[in-house]
Amino acid sequence: MTTTPFEEFRALHLPIAGKPLVLPNAWDHASAAALAEAGFRAIGTTSLGVAAAAGKPDATGDTRAETVRLALGLVRMDALISVDIEGGFSTDPGEVAGLAAELADAGVVGVNIEDGRADGTLADQDRQCEMIRAVKDAAPQLFVNTRTDTHWLPGHTEQTARRAAAYQRAGADGLFVPGLQDGHAIAGLIQDLDVPLNILVSPGGPSVEGLAALGVRRISTGSLLFRAALHAAVATARAVADSTALPAGTSGIPSYAAAQALADRFDRDRNARNSDG
Repeated sequence: MTTTPFEEFRALHLPIAGKPLVLPNAWDHASAAALAEAGFRAIGTTSLGVAAAAGKPDATGDTRAETVRLALGLVRMDALISVDIEGGFSTDPGEVAGLAAELADAGVVGVNIEDGRADGTLADQDRQCEMIRAVKDAAPQLFVNTRTDTHWLPGHTEQTARRAAAYQRAGADGLFVPGLQDGHAIAGLIQDLDVPLNILVSPGGPSVEGLAALGVRRISTGSLLFRAALHAAVATARAVADSTALPAGTSGIPSYAAAQALADRFDRDRNARNSDG
């Protein structure tokens, strides 16, 4: 029996051999293609990377067009694409549901939707649940990874368990709690969840192996790769300007031809799918 991309993505969250899904986050076509070329089957997007690359602030709902345009390009690849849609780019559940349906129809297999707001507050819990239900009604096959910012916004950590339970009842397929790093708190939350818990990797937090041992089933890089790329670009430019040795690791920089081939990957993948069909 043929497995759909939606089913394949969902299966990656199952606790197979104790290995969680490591989901790297891209910010443009080239970064996504490079990750796919490196063997990552599933790739997410990072709202910070998409916004910053467009010269816009993150989490203000101002990058709907850029996000959709990127998503429609990425689904041309032979990869499973999950899209960060911030808070849905609207406070109207119907409009968010329409966006989710558009993405699912295009081939996007999952979305992240968050309850944090640009003013430092959390969305009303009942309203957020209404939004989750609307999205699931409009695109039932879509993996809805619901993010709660209770550990990123000061004074809200005590709401984590309550919001997690409410979002799960509303139909969320996964729960994402960025900023949650304490092992005991992670294990306690997982005990009360029937859906996979997604944790944001942190250089100072638990390792992938440690998170796997706790029962975490999805680990995201968030904006880490985008920020690391910015750091590497500036470090390399400074080394050239200062006539010093290039930073360690630059020997692995792709050639012009290799970088150009990343752009060609979209058409190769699309042609391969068409020939298989």
